[in-house]
Amino acid sequence: IKNNIKFGDNNSTDEEVIAVAKNAVVHDNIMEFKNQYNTILGERGITLSGGQKQRVSIARALLKKPQIYLFDDCLSAVDTETEETILNNLELASSAKTTIIVSHRVSSAKNADKILVLNEGELLQEGTHEKLNNIKGYYKDLYLHQLSEKEN
Repeated sequence: IKNNIKFGDNNSTDEEVIAVAKNAVVHDNIMEFKNQYNTILGERGITLSGGQKQRVSIARALLKKPQIYLFDDCLSAVDTETEETILNNLELASSAKTTIIVSHRVSSAKNADKILVLNEGELLQEGTHEKLNNIKGYYKDLYLHQLSEKEN
């Protein structure tokens, strides 16, 4: 797992790997494995869940510290509580960076400086969460639908 997170940045220290794993909310899962960060993945090792794979990928991106982050539906396999923690950590880690998040979940985008609402490749709306939620349209309908699903 450690080598997977360090992929493309082999000069990183173990402390840096652990820090990004904590920000990606996957550290506790890794510590539950028998060999922890030295656990073998794949055919001869363990298989990670979808959410664990997503979070390891997020940790890898955070370790590389690029100028632009692109997260494409990176939180679809995690619960909403974990999603919120990761998003808060991403906001802190990428505060001076350009961050693009592609998501079907309004909760993943609601803190963005700018939200673009696309449907079938067509730009339907753009603005902040507050602005889009105060006008009738696709975004508000999606938000209300997802909010009612969460309550049920």
